[in-house]
Amino acid sequence: MSHETHRSLENDGHRLVVVRTAEDVVLQARSGRIVTSAFPDLAAAARQLPAETVLDGEVVVWHGGRTDFALVQRRAAATAARAAVLAQSLPASYAAFDVLELAGLDVRGRPYERRRTLLVDLLLPLGPPLQPVPMTTDPELAATWYETLPASGIEGLVVKRLDQTYPAGRRGWQKLRHTEVRDAAVVGYTGTPRRPLALVLVLPVGDETPLVSSPLTAALRAEVAAAVAAASGAAAPSSRTAQGGAAAVGATATAIGLGEVPYRPLDPPLTAEVRHTSTRHPPPEVLRLRTDL
Repeated sequence: MSHETHRSLENDGHRLVVVRTAEDVVLQARSGRIVTSAFPDLAAAARQLPAETVLDGEVVVWHGGRTDFALVQRRAAATAARAAVLAQSLPASYAAFDVLELAGLDVRGRPYERRRTLLVDLLLPLGPPLQPVPMTTDPELAATWYETLPASGIEGLVVKRLDQTYPAGRRGWQKLRHTEVRDAAVVGYTGTPRRPLALVLVLPVGDETPLVSSPLTAALRAEVAAAVAAASGAAAPSSRTAQGGAAAVGATATAIGLGEVPYRPLDPPLTAEVRHTSTRHPPPEVLRLRTDL
């Protein structure tokens, strides 16, 4: 078997497993949370898949010519009633990068080259919003993608060997990113509306647990306060917990090195550009609010 590698695009979205059971569809986030009701558009499309089929991929929302992670987070957090409205105004797309089970047949042990063929043959006749993620074995084309697509919200490339089986429960892919600077969903803030101290972020990597940023600069505090004031006419946000559990009085998020701290939720979330290298240390650093989206 060839050891040739392929490169596919890594989107700025939410990891999502699509499970087409014999009866219906289940959409599961990387954290394990079931988000089927939040994405009725994707669930409806997935019902066209053969029964007992499982796909691995990412859900993205396009806005202004680029993928917007904050809008994906907004979709994922929506109630069933609100999700139907958002599905019309903020339609989701699913970039599938692997097939784990096809019509009841477990294909995880097959080489990626074969799984890719099965994935393309399965999804191309169906068309959007379920699509195989673009891939290539041409190094020059991969280099062009790497240099030109970040402006569209594409974070980088994922490199896999063509003879590789599905790496369940372990890291088996090489990710090539330009930088550790990326967009994050701002789901809340600490401090007061007039003097926010830090932002509560959900990053496009990890398990979707809200993290508290490092302290904001004076300029960012003023910018966030203005954004909060502009949104003050919106409905009062509901409290949430760091682990996405039941609503509680006094929402909390994980502050690296400090444990759980209270915060004020934002709905809809904002988008911030952050620098982040680890889920343990240091905390994410907010570089700017993304007001250009």
